[in-house]
Amino acid sequence: MTGQIRAEPLGEGIVRVVIDHQERRNALDNAMWDSLGALMRDLDADETLRCVILTGAGDKAFGAGADISEFEENRGDSARARRFAERTHGALAAVKQCRHPVLAAIRGLCVGGGLELALCADLRLAAEDARFGIPVKRLGLVVAYEEMEGLLEAVGKANALRILLEGDLFGAEEALRMGLINHLAPLADYEDQVLERAHLIAEGAPLVARWHKKFANRLLDPRPLTAEERDESFACFDSEDFRIGYRAFLAKQKPTFVGR
Repeated sequence: MTGQIRAEPLGEGIVRVVIDHQERRNALDNAMWDSLGALMRDLDADETLRCVILTGAGDKAFGAGADISEFEENRGDSARARRFAERTHGALAAVKQCRHPVLAAIRGLCVGGGLELALCADLRLAAEDARFGIPVKRLGLVVAYEEMEGLLEAVGKANALRILLEGDLFGAEEALRMGLINHLAPLADYEDQVLERAHLIAEGAPLVARWHKKFANRLLDPRPLTAEERDESFACFDSEDFRIGYRAFLAKQKPTFVGR
């Protein structure tokens, strides 16, 4: 039975994207990779959004990565592997390049390509039962440059190589210590904390959230900033949201931003 990717609007500019393939620990088959990429590109174009929650269905796994039943089709040789990478890298890029903030909400297994997918989110919140790892050494395959980039950004070279060379699974507390996740929640409060963090993001000025995400990604690029890029950091002062925000601050009121 094939899995599915579905979007669940939660109101107030928040949408939950669910990876649902529970009989395979939410592993993504080819159709799911394509569906995820298409959905994230659609969400990127939605001006009403303020936060995307990316999560796995059920309580056993965020995601187990690529569906191993398709390995011969997708990775039987280097030519097939390159074609498969075009599909998966496209989906990963759609998550990473979404202009709205993306929060990965993680329970259970988050391994292999599932962890690579979570690392494309801007923030990661995990329940205390989450388990992490990229045990590809057991399969004799390598993590490609595009897939390793998020891991290096999150945990640095030493921890990235430890995860890849040792190939073991580790818990959420260790993931928090190494910077792989941003927040750790007890099981009893997990759902509430996911929504609390999403609402905390969504209540801010959406244009500002998009600019901050854009600027952070740009600053990882070693090329010098252009004059136009530097000018963009002052564009907020011409926005309606800025006028709403500072007037509310002076009046000691909570602002209601409009995204303009």
